[in-house]
Amino acid sequence: MVGFGPVVIAEGFDDDHLVWWVHAWTVTADGLITQVKEYVNTSVTVTLLSQQVLPNASKCQCIWQSRLCDESVPGLILPI
Repeated sequence: MVGFGPVVIAEGFDDDHLVWWVHAWTVTADGLITQVKEYVNTSVTVTLLSQQVLPNASKCQCIWQSRLCDESVPGLILPI
């Protein structure tokens, strides 16, 4: 599990059913979950979108990638 500002990402695997999943929760400062997104059998790449122009940096920066799934599942980019 890892957090990026108000977004918390959790990844898991069900060995019995061969299912990979990623959950993305949006959480308020007082801990209230306001949004849940679930991705099943999908490789997720989380990118940080920024208006700032930093030297030698892209406006779209990869900050997290799925680690548990294999290479046969489709990929998805989740911008935050």
